[in-house]
Amino acid sequence: MSSRTSSLPIKALPSEERPRERLVRYGTKSLSSIELIAILLGSGTKNRSVLQLAGELLAHFQTVKGLSEASLEELKEIKGIGIARAIQLHAAFALAHRIEESCYETLNTPEKIYAFIKADLEREKNEVFLLLLRDVKLRCIHREILFQGTLTELLFHPREVLHLAVKHKAHSIVIAHNHPTGDPTPSTRDLEMTKRLYQAATLVGIPLADHLIIGRGRFVSLARNFPLLFR
Repeated sequence: MSSRTSSLPIKALPSEERPRERLVRYGTKSLSSIELIAILLGSGTKNRSVLQLAGELLAHFQTVKGLSEASLEELKEIKGIGIARAIQLHAAFALAHRIEESCYETLNTPEKIYAFIKADLEREKNEVFLLLLRDVKLRCIHREILFQGTLTELLFHPREVLHLAVKHKAHSIVIAHNHPTGDPTPSTRDLEMTKRLYQAATLVGIPLADHLIIGRGRFVSLARNFPLLFR
């Protein structure tokens, strides 16, 4: 998004460049943080487009996290953010925080892990690799989509998983990926990849607890079905 485009009123943009229309057509992943904030704001002010206002908000609080933690009074300090818009932003981020808090469910069985992550993977048309990090009480402390596309030697390397595990001070690691065909039967490469990561994770002292393969409405837990991989 160019500075020229961001200064234009939303109605003046071509339909294919408007944030709402792009969200409908391509999904939230296609939008920048500024564009998502602009959708929450709804409209700009007399002198600034909604994209400019969203950009100023993000610049002031430096990060989306900083913006999400701002109080009503702090939001109202930004020119163009009155009480109504401040409440709107505050409520949206409060809901996001509640979702984040729900991450503290104990994920101590493959069924619970599957229920926790299946929405991220089941409907994907390409293979998606998800990392789930747990604390000592087996609660999620971080989840992240690491790769998209076919899982190959080129795309996957244990160091990327272990880097995040160390960074977040994880106690254990769970990985998952989907099979777009709907059949969660593991391939030879799935088994090889799991063993490789298990061995690397063991060396750094953050064990790989499970690898779930997600199909259509069902899953396979490699720790349960192929326990020799985890020894």
